[in-house]
Amino acid sequence: MRIVSFGELLIDFVALEMGVTVGDASGFVKAPGGAPANVAVAVARLGYDSAFMGQVGDDPFGHHLVDILKAESVNVDGMTFSEEARTALAFVSNKADGDRSFMFYRHPSADMLMSPEDVNTQVIDDSDMFHFGSITMIHEPSKSATLKAVQHAVDADKFVSYDPNLRLPLWESEANAKAGMLAGFEYANFVKISDEELTFLTGGDDVTPLWHDRMEMLCVTYGHNGAVIHLKGGTTIEHKGYRVKATDTTGAGDSFVAGMLTGILEHGDDYVEQLPEILDFANGIGALTTLQKGAIPSLPSMQQVKNFIAERKK
Repeated sequence: MRIVSFGELLIDFVALEMGVTVGDASGFVKAPGGAPANVAVAVARLGYDSAFMGQVGDDPFGHHLVDILKAESVNVDGMTFSEEARTALAFVSNKADGDRSFMFYRHPSADMLMSPEDVNTQVIDDSDMFHFGSITMIHEPSKSATLKAVQHAVDADKFVSYDPNLRLPLWESEANAKAGMLAGFEYANFVKISDEELTFLTGGDDVTPLWHDRMEMLCVTYGHNGAVIHLKGGTTIEHKGYRVKATDTTGAGDSFVAGMLTGILEHGDDYVEQLPEILDFANGIGALTTLQKGAIPSLPSMQQVKNFIAERKK
């Protein structure tokens, strides 16, 4: 039972201080990141078979990142190295509440140059679930590569997960961002979206405009206030979440996705009945991920999540 994630893999440089801009930070902690890659590692740390597909530069950062995935037991048969561009970098600063601002170096970066010919469809065929985001759909040729991969997953009847993952500075305009992010919904069985992204895409808090025929559920996350699952037909499932003193929220939404997908995978066709338990677990792993700097370094194991939830319920 494998979950394959497709998209960007990069280096996050996280500011040492809280409440400063990137320009004012005295220094940075280097951490591997990229939303789909975070999902891939989170899945592996939870003890499930995981694979990642994407492209990095044929440079020290790129090889470092692939080595990290290998060390985390993530299958990298779908990885390619570009000699035309370098690995993407992102500088991240955290506000006092742990929320983030980003500054990206990708003009272009290697992930943007991944082409349809680089997509190893065998990795998708060997998986049960396919997860992707919107970032690799911003520019060509990575947009065509992403659509080839996700269409192959749909045609192969895989369970498809999508995270719109709003990063407005990477798009040419708000209108392009909205159209590009919405394009991924039609392929997905499961969509995870933040309250900020919901407002951006719909202008409010109504999820109805986002539904497509393939979708089985849409999950809206509200940070420490928890999450709400919306099922086809109008049923909702809520969990109030776990309040923690956040150090860095980078990767929290990605680990949440991993918690949802592994729970769905574990319970198979009966997963709907288990959604309250699955949502509880996903909120727990998301909260734990905010306690350290960087995304991948902060992702917890299955036992750590279970211990955290058990302690909070005493």
